[in-house]
Amino acid sequence: MKAVVYKKYGSPDVLQVKEVEKPIPKDNEVLLKVHAAEVTKADCEMRSFNFQVKWFWLPLRVVLGIIKPKRQVLGGYFAGEVESVGKEVSKFKKGDQVFGTTQLRLGAYGEYVCLPATYTLVPKPSNVSFEEAAAVPLGGLNALHFMRKANIQNGEKVLINGAGGSIGTFGLQIAKAMGAEVTAVDSTIKEEMLRRIGADHFFDYTKEDFTKSGQTYDVIFSMVANTSYSKCVKALNPKGRYVMANPHISDMLRSVLTSKFTDKTAIFVFAGEKEEELLALKEMIEEGKIKSIVDRVYSFEQAAEAHRRVETEQRLGTVVISAEHNNQS
Repeated sequence: MKAVVYKKYGSPDVLQVKEVEKPIPKDNEVLLKVHAAEVTKADCEMRSFNFQVKWFWLPLRVVLGIIKPKRQVLGGYFAGEVESVGKEVSKFKKGDQVFGTTQLRLGAYGEYVCLPATYTLVPKPSNVSFEEAAAVPLGGLNALHFMRKANIQNGEKVLINGAGGSIGTFGLQIAKAMGAEVTAVDSTIKEEMLRRIGADHFFDYTKEDFTKSGQTYDVIFSMVANTSYSKCVKALNPKGRYVMANPHISDMLRSVLTSKFTDKTAIFVFAGEKEEELLALKEMIEEGKIKSIVDRVYSFEQAAEAHRRVETEQRLGTVVISAEHNNQS
């Protein structure tokens, strides 16, 4: 089978299309034909070994490979079809259309991947394409997790910092579905897209610091690692919640003090990517409450270009790599 492989850390040019052995499912596994996979910022960070949050550098290097990558096919979030199942698997059958996560196994940049049937895999929403479905699990699971943690109430004011990324676009839509008034923070090129999916207000971070605007919020949800902790907490209303998706260690420590000694709460509990959450997202998509925003779809041969698109932050939504697109090119 074909797969996008990287045998050393480096620039997007280390990504190459190679023939690799097609996996065979174990008794408790499912063999999946991958139709589309999201190209994530985490994929780019693993490829280059340059992470936005630096504190877990050493353990990650041990897990991912000290000298070269142990798992040479990236891809953690995908949509596809069940090709076959192991003899112990009763949850899935050949032909089932699914979407979900490969967790630390990765491998979704290949035509096929084997995963335990216990992983977060659920039926694909019936009203979207494989490419649109592949764009859901990363952003949707994280956004739903954090928006639930924020306990958003109808009518509350929510600000999303980094609203134009995978997590932010879902966070915005989920917050709106919960009845919030939402302010989006990102670059000007993303304003029209963010307003189209529900943003009530917009800040261009390259021109204005939202923490200096005089506005205050019930919830601030930030994906941006270098956001000022103290400024965000000050921009909260009484009983406000500051939700961090990419916290520094210092922010984690300060969050304990904020939550214990003030009337505000700081939250950084990482998403568990649970089946129940993905099923909830599937239902919201089928009901038309939320949708994935696909920026561009690339073929396997265009993987390096897809990574550059993600790294330059010029994308207007999610970047997807598709084996189907590869076959049609």
